[in-house]
Amino acid sequence: MYSLKTPLITAILSAGLIAGTSAQAEEQLLIGSTSTSSSQYGYFVAVGQIINQHVDDVRTSVVETGATVDNLRRILRNQVDMGLVTTNVGYHAYAGEGEFEGRPVDNRLLWVYSQAPQNVVMREDAGVTSMAELDGARLNPGITGSATEATTIAVMETLGLAPEYVRGSTTDVVAGVKDNRMAGYVKSGVGEKLDGSSMDIATFTPIQVLSLNDEQTEILSEQMPDISVVNIPEGAADGVPAYSTWSFGLAMHSSPDLSEETAYQIVKAVMENPEPQVSALANLADVDIAELTLSSGTVPFHPGAARYFEEQGYEIPEHLMPTE
Repeated sequence: MYSLKTPLITAILSAGLIAGTSAQAEEQLLIGSTSTSSSQYGYFVAVGQIINQHVDDVRTSVVETGATVDNLRRILRNQVDMGLVTTNVGYHAYAGEGEFEGRPVDNRLLWVYSQAPQNVVMREDAGVTSMAELDGARLNPGITGSATEATTIAVMETLGLAPEYVRGSTTDVVAGVKDNRMAGYVKSGVGEKLDGSSMDIATFTPIQVLSLNDEQTEILSEQMPDISVVNIPEGAADGVPAYSTWSFGLAMHSSPDLSEETAYQIVKAVMENPEPQVSALANLADVDIAELTLSSGTVPFHPGAARYFEEQGYEIPEHLMPTE
């Protein structure tokens, strides 16, 4: 016996199957970031929102991590799909150098969004007024697993300095500096300004930022070509004079397993929606991310990223060309 319910039920079931298929087709991606107390964390939240709003059938979630080295290990273990990677450590991982010797991590460039001056922020009353006086000082080299930590240790060894390293999260370290349980710490700046955690310390604790001298600058330039030395003008914070320090690029790298189309759509969305990124990091207002990527990238592009930049008329340097 024919019933109106039959086609109705069929239509409902069909709609349910279509909806289920659509939901299943949505690609779930994890973005490795850094400590939630870092100024950089907000940038990755903004990027995740851009992707979720402008890339069809892709949903991202931002994961708090130990930053670069931790993110690379997670990319290797397929625990994140992309994440914060600094240009120097990203290259070491790709080439199997340094701490990645014999254990390379295949990671691919999506874009570089900022330079990251590494600020040696000390209590003013610590009795340490120059880099040469860091021997034996209680210093946090950066959060565990971060590029800041790995690079600080390499810089100190290259300069023949031996601080007493104290580990901990950014929150622990900020409290430790405030309470005078450590003399200072090394923290990525936000452009030419100190980051939020350093400004937090400076609210009630007088600080100073140590500077490289000419001899130290020459040593780093000759022996550590994977980093650069930058001159920060007066005003990184109130009362802080001009200084010189080491720096590297902050980038989004991905697993090579990310599909070309997804990588293309993500890079396109990020390049074409700068406003949320500037809201998260004000110093990006004056940054041409495409040009910075092409000048500062150190590992080959993901094919999807290369496709986007080529479509925009950029000439990709040989060392950034995608590889198999």
